[in-house]
Amino acid sequence: MANTEQEELKSSLCEENEADQSLTELATNTQAFEEDAMAPSFDVERGFLAEGAEGAGSALSNQDKRMMDEKISPIERQLEYLLNKADELQTQLLWSRDCLQNYGFAHIVPMFLQTCQPYFTYLESTARNSDPFRPPLSTYIRSQLLQFSQQLCSRLEQLVLLYASFSLFSLEESDPLSISHFYIGQCQIDSMKLSIFRYCCPTPFLASANTGLYKRMRWNVKREIEGEGEGQTYDGAEYYFLCCEDVIEAADDKDGDGSCEKQNTETDRENRVERIWSIGRWIQTYPDPDTEDVTDWALCSIPCGQYKQLLCLGSEEPSSCTATDCLLGVLLSQETDGTFGMKT
Repeated sequence: MANTEQEELKSSLCEENEADQSLTELATNTQAFEEDAMAPSFDVERGFLAEGAEGAGSALSNQDKRMMDEKISPIERQLEYLLNKADELQTQLLWSRDCLQNYGFAHIVPMFLQTCQPYFTYLESTARNSDPFRPPLSTYIRSQLLQFSQQLCSRLEQLVLLYASFSLFSLEESDPLSISHFYIGQCQIDSMKLSIFRYCCPTPFLASANTGLYKRMRWNVKREIEGEGEGQTYDGAEYYFLCCEDVIEAADDKDGDGSCEKQNTETDRENRVERIWSIGRWIQTYPDPDTEDVTDWALCSIPCGQYKQLLCLGSEEPSSCTATDCLLGVLLSQETDGTFGMKT
């Protein structure tokens, strides 16, 4: 009996040490990744930017493609490292029996998400940033970088959902300790700076009310203000969302007086519900964002707002990269016709 208790205690201590070791390793890797791991990528960037102008508008030969694959291979190796680390964290969770009693496991995922942030920033900024003083990036390189971003985003989402299924943390946005969403990059197009976030699962658009609208992505958009002293100065953030909503389609089988046929069953009605995806903007209604009276802000615990749809994407959920492309198309067209940032 004593031997059995000793074995259980030893196993428990080993698993606790394993979680603590993972936290220490992640903390070390986070600092090392931010300081060192990204440095080779910027050298690679200079290499394929120089060749990007030639391949930007023309089809690549097999030789050109091989050359670009070689130049982009250090960035792909960084992706493989992060994907392998995610696999290790998943395996460690599934094989640790007492993970529910070990609070160390709850801190592993947030630290790993932080570790991935510099890589996301590099991918999105390199693929999307516009700079009149630099040659254009080739279409092939751009698509590869965005594909890397999409792969890592999908893997992190799976990892977060797995850890949440063990009740190690919540996905509820109203919970201050939850992981409802995570950062997946930043880019700057002309005078606009976008910060991109991915929700781990469809999340109610408003935490205080059931609107039937669920958000899947958020973009914080800031515009650069010209002539505001030295350095870059930005206006207040505007918030855009990728959302979905279940829409009931109109019945096609109606009789002459407009009533549905009696043969319609509950299952038939459920089959007519379709999930529609769209991109829209958060419009604050209270307190008035333009008011100079701070009283309303002091008395308001949660700002009120509504969703203004800008673009309907149909019934198929877009990838995070495709959704960002769609939003940029809307914002750039608004800049062209002078309606960017208008509330109505």
